Amino acid sequence: MAVTDRRPEEASEEDLATMTLWEHLTELRNRILVCVIAVIVMTIIAWFFYNDAIRFMRGPYCHYVALHPHKQIAGCKLVTNGPLDGFLVRLKVSLYGGIALSTPVIFWELWAFITPGLRKSEKRYAVPFVSSAVVLFAMGVTTSILVFPKALSWLINVSGNGVVPLFQPQRYFTLYVAMCVIFGAIFMYPLIVVGLELTGVVPSLRWRKWRRPAIVILCVVAAVATPSSDPFSFLAMAIPMVVLYELSIVIGRVLHK
Repeated sequence: MAVTDRRPEEASEEDLATMTLWEHLTELRNRILVCVIAVIVMTIIAWFFYNDAIRFMRGPYCHYVALHPHKQIAGCKLVTNGPLDGFLVRLKVSLYGGIALSTPVIFWELWAFITPGLRKSEKRYAVPFVSSAVVLFAMGVTTSILVFPKALSWLINVSGNGVVPLFQPQRYFTLYVAMCVIFGAIFMYPLIVVGLELTGVVPSLRWRKWRRPAIVILCVVAAVATPSSDPFSFLAMAIPMVVLYELSIVIGRVLHK
């Protein structure tokens, strides 16, 4: 490939098509650097909204305690065991918030890096696919937030009458964020199904023939992927996955035609 005289950060789309491997790596480094800076800046901003964030995430626990006063020990407050635990929890929650707030920048940098390598026909599908990924991930996170109170209530009740909750913030918030991330990631799997249909690797007819084993596999994935292992989270993940499987077959078939 020919080498251009421009630096990667100043190159146009035509120039990016003729860049050397080293120049592509330099371009990738610059994109990653921008993403890291965005995460750091957003993490600092999220640091100042830490109390609002934990108040929101602690809401399901406080709601449970209000309905079950016999389970109270310290109200709905979370308990730390060491002097550094509070700082580390705040740092971790702020980092989670910073990553979430910087996702538009991350998606933009990813899009700017891969766009010059796509054909015009591929660029036509790229924007809908990226937009769909954002929407599906948001759907998964929203589902997780809605089902978390039921999941938490089940987890506490299943421990028995003689056991009362006394949660550590690090474990509580880790479970909360893990459920949001896993739900969001799992909900994006229809993009793979549609992509395989559009490329002709797996036609929609074959997906329809695989419906029964696919439903079983999706239920197994939902059972394994839910970090809380409660029936409410399982159903909240399994049912939408089956529905999205059917929708992805229809959408892929329509787009293929």
